[in-house]
Amino acid sequence: MKNPWTKKNPLMSMWLSAANRTMGSARGQATRAAKREIGAAQADATRQIVDFWSGKPARTATKRKPRR
Repeated sequence: MKNPWTKKNPLMSMWLSAANRTMGSARGQATRAAKREIGAAQADATRQIVDFWSGKPARTATKRKPRR
Protein backbone atom coordinates (compact mmCIF):
# COMPACT_ATOMS: atom_id res chain seq x y z
CA MET A 1 0.00 0.00 0.00
CA LYS A 2 1.31 3.48 -0.95
CA ASN A 3 1.83 6.17 1.66
CA PRO A 4 -0.74 8.97 1.02
CA TRP A 5 1.56 11.59 2.63
CA THR A 6 4.19 11.19 -0.10
CA LYS A 7 1.69 11.57 -2.93
CA LYS A 8 2.03 14.73 -5.05
CA ASN A 9 -0.55 17.44 -4.53
CA PRO A 10 -1.34 19.11 -7.89
CA LEU A 11 -2.95 22.17 -6.30
CA MET A 12 0.08 22.78 -4.08
CA SER A 13 2.40 22.24 -7.03
CA MET A 14 0.55 24.82 -9.15
CA TRP A 15 0.45 27.29 -6.26
CA LEU A 16 4.18 26.97 -5.57
CA SER A 17 5.00 27.29 -9.27
CA ALA A 18 2.99 30.52 -9.49
CA ALA A 19 4.58 31.86 -6.31
CA ASN A 20 8.09 31.07 -7.60
CA ARG A 21 7.32 32.76 -10.92
CA THR A 22 6.00 35.88 -9.18
CA MET A 23 8.90 36.13 -6.76
CA GLY A 24 11.41 35.55 -9.56
CA SER A 25 9.91 38.41 -11.55
CA ALA A 26 9.92 40.72 -8.52
CA ARG A 27 13.52 39.79 -7.72
CA GLY A 28 14.55 40.53 -11.31
CA GLN A 29 12.89 43.95 -11.27
CA ALA A 30 14.50 44.83 -7.94
CA THR A 31 17.91 43.72 -9.21
CA ARG A 32 17.58 45.83 -12.37
CA ALA A 33 16.51 48.88 -10.37
CA ALA A 34 19.43 48.46 -7.98
CA LYS A 35 21.91 48.14 -10.86
CA ARG A 36 20.50 51.29 -12.49
CA GLU A 37 20.88 53.22 -9.23
CA ILE A 38 24.44 51.95 -8.71
CA GLY A 39 25.40 52.87 -12.28
CA ALA A 40 23.95 56.36 -11.91
CA ALA A 41 25.75 56.90 -8.59
CA GLN A 42 29.06 55.70 -10.05
CA ALA A 43 28.68 57.94 -13.11
CA ASP A 44 27.90 60.93 -10.90
CA ALA A 45 30.87 60.23 -8.62
CA THR A 46 33.18 59.86 -11.62
CA ARG A 47 31.89 63.13 -13.08
CA GLN A 48 32.48 64.92 -9.78
CA ILE A 49 36.02 63.54 -9.46
CA VAL A 50 36.93 64.56 -13.01
CA ASP A 51 35.44 68.01 -12.53
CA PHE A 52 37.36 68.47 -9.27
CA TRP A 53 40.74 67.45 -10.69
CA SER A 54 40.27 69.36 -13.94
CA GLY A 55 39.66 72.62 -12.07
CA LYS A 56 36.09 73.02 -13.23
CA PRO A 57 33.88 75.03 -10.85
CA ALA A 58 31.58 72.90 -8.72
CA ARG A 59 28.41 74.75 -9.71
CA THR A 60 27.79 76.97 -12.63
CA ALA A 61 26.09 80.27 -11.94
CA THR A 62 22.52 80.32 -13.16
CA LYS A 63 21.10 83.40 -14.79
CA ARG A 64 18.05 84.86 -13.15
CA LYS A 65 15.10 85.87 -15.25
CA PRO A 66 14.55 89.61 -15.27
CA ARG A 67 11.55 90.61 -13.21
CA ARG A 68 8.81 92.43 -15.00
